[in-house]
Amino acid sequence: SIAHANPMTFADFVGQNPVIRQAILFSQKIAKTNSIVSIRGESGTGKEVFARAIHAASDRKGPFVPVNCAALPENLLESELFGYMGGSFTGAKKDGKPGLFQLADGGTIFLDEIGEMPVSIQAKMLRVIEGRSLRPLGGTVEMPIDSRIITASNENLEQMVEQKLFREDLYYRINVLPIHIPPLRE
Repeated sequence: SIAHANPMTFADFVGQNPVIRQAILFSQKIAKTNSIVSIRGESGTGKEVFARAIHAASDRKGPFVPVNCAALPENLLESELFGYMGGSFTGAKKDGKPGLFQLADGGTIFLDEIGEMPVSIQAKMLRVIEGRSLRPLGGTVEMPIDSRIITASNENLEQMVEQKLFREDLYYRINVLPIHIPPLRE
């Protein structure tokens, strides 16, 4: 869901582990920046909750838009992220459709499970990050975007880079402000 009735805040976190306390303090410090944040941690550790809290503590007035990169097949993920122009493919809406980056304008887009993003879309993601613009499927004009990017993964992205499953240049672009969330057992 794009809107969230009760935004998460850092006050919603519990835990006295020094690592989680440090992650919360770091997140609070960087919340008002526009830099890309990369949240890493095991499944169930609250990566999306952290992302929502960062968004809530930021000065961004736009929506928080979560995207599960593992839940959509490659052809749908591309059109969902970047949108499309009318008639760009069979079954496309006549008037086209804005992408999730456009819907997150002025807000935050949360790319969960970014390690599951197909390599072909990783290249397009890199262009979006570098150019702060995108071209919808079937479009001919680049459109500026103003959405903060927060990524999350429970994968070992460094190992995926070594195995050529994740682009090294994209890895360095999204790993600007890394946050590591400890396992719940800790």
